[in-house]
Amino acid sequence: MSEQLITPWAESRPLPPYKGVLAVDAKDFTGLPAVLHAPVSQMIPELVDQAMARAGLTSVLQDKRFPANTGDGIVFGFDPAHLPFVIWPFLKELDEVLAQYNLSVGPRIRLRASVHVGPLPDEGRPDDGNGTPRNDTHRLLDSRPVKAVLASSSEQTTHLAAILSDRVYEDVVLGGYAGLHPDRCIEVPATVEGKPFAQRAWLFIPSPSGNLFRAGVLAAEAPGGPAEPADAPAQRSGRSYRGNTQNVREGTAVMGDVSGNVSHTSGDTRYTATNQHWGSGDNVSGTKNTAAPGEQR
Repeated sequence: MSEQLITPWAESRPLPPYKGVLAVDAKDFTGLPAVLHAPVSQMIPELVDQAMARAGLTSVLQDKRFPANTGDGIVFGFDPAHLPFVIWPFLKELDEVLAQYNLSVGPRIRLRASVHVGPLPDEGRPDDGNGTPRNDTHRLLDSRPVKAVLASSSEQTTHLAAILSDRVYEDVVLGGYAGLHPDRCIEVPATVEGKPFAQRAWLFIPSPSGNLFRAGVLAAEAPGGPAEPADAPAQRSGRSYRGNTQNVREGTAVMGDVSGNVSHTSGDTRYTATNQHWGSGDNVSGTKNTAAPGEQR
């Protein structure tokens, strides 16, 4: 007989240990010929393990918690003390391992990766690892921004797109524990079509292709900070925008300074949120205030 279900909020109970969670999956896996599904499914964890070893994370390899193969990817938990090293250098090493593999004659493998942290049961039971943090890790992996970036980038250059939860970004990246500078991350609104999920998250693309910059998804940076457009006026007040273009597959792209909310409705999908930063200007969902008199937008 199964155990009696616990009743939330009826009494206090110990918090499960915090675990880092890494999930990866392959772009366009289902589009491969059926005969390639099994070998590619086997190759993905091998490539991840190679990158782990190259990053010096042998202890994570030897102590994966509640690992699972999802067919087109894998997921497992690990000691959160390793989070800084999973962010850097592991993600960089995974990108390089994929780049080397994709030079071969085999089917090209391009991956999405998500990194999160939170309390998850880990007691050696079959149901270990089940909980909201693991669910959110998969939602981040399936979210619009990380899918859009991988779909929009060059398959010759960009082999990996990673998304970090806001908790991981705040604690590990902004906290200065990872060897990844915060300026290499892009704040995005992570939403999943058909799912009640909306969180702030952060994209990291180890090898961005040039078309991402041209599309306005990434802002080119120069030493000393982000580069202004060549024709940008010296003063920010009353500045004009000329010739800026953003190609947006999902949501609304807005050039310039935005305050308030922006609403975007397409089909039966609706976004309502506060300002979100995406490349040049703000990519936001909600209502955009009109420009003050005399401003050109």
